[in-house]
Amino acid sequence: MNDGPRIEEYAVIADGYSAALVHRRGSVEWYCPQRFDAGSVFARLLDRERGGHCTVAPTEPRGEPERAYLDGSLVLCTTWTASGGRARVLDLLAVDRDDPATPRRQLVRIIEGLDGEAEFEVHVAPRFDYGEARPWLYDAPDGTHYALAGDDALLVACAGLLRRRERHELGGRFTVAAGERVRLEVRRIAPESLDDDESPRPCGADELDRRANATLGWWRDWSRGAQLPEIDPEGVLRSALVVKGLTNPRTGAIAAAATTSLPESAEGRTWDYRYAWVRDAVFSARALADLGFEDVADGVRHFVQRSSAGHADELRIAYGVSGERRLPEGEIASLGGWRGIGPVRVGNGAATQRQHDVLGQLLDLAWHGHERGHEPDDELWEFLSDVVDRAAKVWPEPDCGLWESREDPRHFTHSKVMCWVALDRGIRLARDLGRDAPLDRWCAARDEVRAAVEEHAYDCERGVFTQSFDRPELDAAVLRLGAVGFLDPRDERLVHTADVVTERLGEGGLVRRHDADDGQPGREGTFLPCAFWLAECLAAQGRTDEARERFERALQTRNDVGLFAEEYDVGAGEARGNVPQALTHVSHILAALTLERA
Repeated sequence: MNDGPRIEEYAVIADGYSAALVHRRGSVEWYCPQRFDAGSVFARLLDRERGGHCTVAPTEPRGEPERAYLDGSLVLCTTWTASGGRARVLDLLAVDRDDPATPRRQLVRIIEGLDGEAEFEVHVAPRFDYGEARPWLYDAPDGTHYALAGDDALLVACAGLLRRRERHELGGRFTVAAGERVRLEVRRIAPESLDDDESPRPCGADELDRRANATLGWWRDWSRGAQLPEIDPEGVLRSALVVKGLTNPRTGAIAAAATTSLPESAEGRTWDYRYAWVRDAVFSARALADLGFEDVADGVRHFVQRSSAGHADELRIAYGVSGERRLPEGEIASLGGWRGIGPVRVGNGAATQRQHDVLGQLLDLAWHGHERGHEPDDELWEFLSDVVDRAAKVWPEPDCGLWESREDPRHFTHSKVMCWVALDRGIRLARDLGRDAPLDRWCAARDEVRAAVEEHAYDCERGVFTQSFDRPELDAAVLRLGAVGFLDPRDERLVHTADVVTERLGEGGLVRRHDADDGQPGREGTFLPCAFWLAECLAAQGRTDEARERFERALQTRNDVGLFAEEYDVGAGEARGNVPQALTHVSHILAALTLERA
């Protein structure tokens, strides 16, 4: 791959509606202020020349800065040593503590002197609609700036210190002494508001400080509810905070990732994951509920039910974060891609695929909720019953599997097992709750699924469960067979399967998803959730030393502020894929909890 920033060099700030990626050298290089899956205003992450950015950094830095999140939050603190002094920069997306369901859509950057005097430079280069539009800049007499192009508009203000750097960019320099603060805000506004007699005004210094404090307080209020394990407690909380930052406070949807098109290989494999995958959301809800955040699980259940209009036959595998069903996949020609690797994609064609495992994910979530005392009401039970009926109907049919194969559908083992989970949990719920249900039919279907999996998915000669029926390819997803209760984790077949997966799919102590030809360009890196699944599987088998070793190896792939990407290229020693990836963070949480129990 060409030279360029490493994915590990970015930190994320988020507010549940959107996210921004901040490079360690002080530049915001990804930000879609309207919502996760809307057009970007800063996208240098995906094109160094045309993407746009917002940079705050010393003019004469001394060495690399130190950065960390303020405890219990997604407020990023970067401490710089510069010629003449030291200062820190606080970065956040502002949250209304009293009404977090109403987005502010405001990036706040506060530069605070610590000792001596440090000169800083600000450079703001907005590029709307994924770098397609260089905005018209309007300068108000009081030093406020407005960027406008089409249906996009921003307010940019920095204490009157910014000037036109060129036609489409702003810049400025200032010196900050110990105890002094300079504040920069970048806020999305309605473009029609600029036609009014009174255009939107910037927040004053006191108001920006108040919003920063309120945002920090909101994060810490939430964090205090965490029931953390003794194993990696700070890391587990960081993973939980990341998932919270990806959770829409109004709809309950959880974005699978904050970014699009960060490649999985040098040849491409670029996908847009800024949408709400049912599977990933259920994993997230399970993990956060296990940490004491029951509200997230309730939000996911309600989001899926609403988005499918309460009908299981209309259930999609992914939605927009407000429940949109159409996510057409297209390519963005205006951006060249991270390190020049494209294409840059918006939308995801996999949203229309048939992936039967989501049926089991939903029923498993409902079952765990029931175990915690949350019984489904009549409407939810009707929906869940429809989901079980659908599993009984479609389980014999091929699908695209959880890895979203774009080849011909197959009889994927994991999909069949999750149909078994849907039937099994539906039967248990009906019996426990005394609900009317066609139990004879469900029980018969459950037995049929088990028999088919044991006959067609288990390779007796190699002693291993395979990716799909009557085929030899291996798949790390079969490590989940014990976690979902299809097999006892200590079943000899699953123990041996874990050994074979470790040997055949293992790479540098991590794990690849599968060894099948999926028709995509290049060889992808190891898939980090699978590394945690292996640790979880080994822990449940009583192999705690091996499990801890795998867990610790996976932890080595997170960056200095505790973020995981989707994949890791062992040969290059670099992260790959979209970041932060919710599924990796929740798999980290679930593995830590399993190790704790073991």
